[in-house]
Amino acid sequence: MPSDSKQKPAEKENLHPRNSHRAGYDFKQLCKSSAGLKAFVSRNQYDDESIDFSNPDAVKALNKALLKYFYGVDEWDIPEGYLCPPIPGRADYIHYAADLLGETNGGAIPRGSKINVLDIGVGANCVYPLIGSSVYGWRFVGTDIDPAAIRSAKNIVSLNKAFQDKIIFRLQTNKANIFKGIIKRGEGFDITICNPPFHASLQEAQASAAAKWKKLGIAKQTAALNFGGQKTELWCYGGEAGFIRRMVEQSALVAQQCLWFSTLVSKKDTLPVIYKALKAVNALDVKTISMTHGQKVSRILAWTFLSPAEQKDWRERFWRD
Repeated sequence: MPSDSKQKPAEKENLHPRNSHRAGYDFKQLCKSSAGLKAFVSRNQYDDESIDFSNPDAVKALNKALLKYFYGVDEWDIPEGYLCPPIPGRADYIHYAADLLGETNGGAIPRGSKINVLDIGVGANCVYPLIGSSVYGWRFVGTDIDPAAIRSAKNIVSLNKAFQDKIIFRLQTNKANIFKGIIKRGEGFDITICNPPFHASLQEAQASAAAKWKKLGIAKQTAALNFGGQKTELWCYGGEAGFIRRMVEQSALVAQQCLWFSTLVSKKDTLPVIYKALKAVNALDVKTISMTHGQKVSRILAWTFLSPAEQKDWRERFWRD
């Protein structure tokens, strides 16, 4: 076959089996659900309907349509410049988190408001709580160090009645803390989730984005950050490894108040550092779950300080109907 031949993209078979987005995007149906998407849809080189994924307005319109059609989110928007995440990948994390809780429950995924989830760095988009509440009926506490992100997330929930009794928010006022000041005395969470800042500086984030756009052959975006994003969303002191290491160390301080801790890990090189940190805090069980989205490979790292007997006691105390 000639090297310049075009092949039709495969379906997203690498997504979680319960992920609603495995079959790709049905743009006709999505446009019926959200009329604002239609202006951004056109035929691509495979003669399929698609959008220009380098256009942030098009990506935002697609997100609005996906959230409305699949998750019952009637009103969704984010301030300019904030992270506009790809919905299928966010849904995958939620489904794998459900599997993890199911393993703790004899294979049965726990559903309903008895399950409490802490989203560390909920962001202005509030996507994880929206998906988790819609699909599994879970309750969420979303936390962030950015007051504007908290205001945006609160506004999204206030405009969607179905989520108003399922999602609340807490501002983290001390940037050095992750759990302290957020998890209250006597409070328990079944799982914590986090999409940590990947980079150690703005320059590193820009270089990474430029390399990605160049690989995709989109020269005009070489200076732009992929899907937008503010400082607190994309980079922090120590980058991904530093942030997760601090999370691990601080998780030991609330070890008995969370059944599972978890985080996304984008960089494979981060794992040895975190495994060492988990050993240092005496985590009793550590799981690494691989995820593949297109050409990107990431993983979820989860750990617990509770023994099997303590996990059983947790289920009996918190999950009993």
